[in-house]
Amino acid sequence: MDNVTLRDLYALYPDFFIDVNAEHQLLLEHDVIVFQHPLYMYSCPSLLKEWIDRVLGKGFAFGDDCALEGKYWRSVITTGGKESAFSQSGYNKYPLEQILQPFELSAALCKMHWMEPLVLYWSRRVDDMDRYQHAELYRQWLMHPFDESLMMSSLAVKEAADGNGE
Repeated sequence: MDNVTLRDLYALYPDFFIDVNAEHQLLLEHDVIVFQHPLYMYSCPSLLKEWIDRVLGKGFAFGDDCALEGKYWRSVITTGGKESAFSQSGYNKYPLEQILQPFELSAALCKMHWMEPLVLYWSRRVDDMDRYQHAELYRQWLMHPFDESLMMSSLAVKEAADGNGE
């Protein structure tokens, strides 16, 4: 897509040595920053965490200079558990919105607008049609990121009768 710049951090930085200046430049060139990742241990993969810690540092993203102020942060996440696992009575004991609060707080610290996350629950068990529908919703949103009708937080995924979620 012409309006999307894709950054595969593991391909770019397999040694975890992040080019902070290059990443700063790319952030300045974009209005919407999408963090696409699986939910790992109630957070993001380690290289993305390193990226956030290094790139969104004081003096650039927050503090005296807020270079990202007014930009938009959206998390696009896959989970290993079904949606019902993310509730007070579920396996994870908390709703996903609470688990994602560190990301929302990071966006606020950077004076960025937090957009409702796009979530594919139970990603390893969705059927091809659900996966396609989720991908299509994501594609449509990327084409029109400020269209309110495309701001759904998750795709309703059919839960297998024998699954417990994670």
